[in-house]
Amino acid sequence: MSRRPDILGEFTADHRAAIELLDQVERAPAGAAERADLLTRLTDLLFAHCAAEEEHLFPLVQHDVPGGGALVFGSIHEHLAIGQYLSDLQGLGPADPAFDTLLRGLADTLRRHLATEEEQLFPAARKALPAAARAALGDRLRAERAETAEPGEPGGAGP
Repeated sequence: MSRRPDILGEFTADHRAAIELLDQVERAPAGAAERADLLTRLTDLLFAHCAAEEEHLFPLVQHDVPGGGALVFGSIHEHLAIGQYLSDLQGLGPADPAFDTLLRGLADTLRRHLATEEEQLFPAARKALPAAARAALGDRLRAERAETAEPGEPGGAGP
């Protein structure tokens, strides 16, 4: 078995990175341009992460996990809500009065969603999917990310 994280480890690492970026957005001074830059990074991470979960993990969970269809449906619904918050925030400047309200909504929804995945979806997937299959999916995800990474990003071709 690979020493690198399996697919669930990859997604858990994404969750940690998303929370760190969210924390940075929340800590940045209200109205600061830094908030918009951090939000763009968070948006890029979350859209890529959600797409990868929907492509690589959700079909298997839906097929192989008892009650997996309901778990997947709930996660997709939350992905849509998170995407809507991100889109709405991207349409505002960080000094807009609605920015902080939307950011709080995003933060609450995102934290709840990640906790649900880590406490329900991932354990169910871990139980239903063999370790070798999870490891192979992790390798496949890393390879796909390396192909699409920009130069200078982790997995990219360099600066």
